[in-house]
Amino acid sequence: MENQEPNNNGSSKMKLWFKRLGIGGLIFFTLKGIVWLFVFYFGAEMFQECAGK
Repeated sequence: MENQEPNNNGSSKMKLWFKRLGIGGLIFFTLKGIVWLFVFYFGAEMFQECAGK
């Protein structure tokens, strides 16, 4: 029989996912989220300026 550890909690799956993602992925997705926040913010301002005139 193989010696397998039981996966009785969901945190082990999350840890494995973060290990695969790595620090580069974390930085990439953080910057991507920040860029989208700026896009939505400045896009909304642009539409408000157009509607006000």
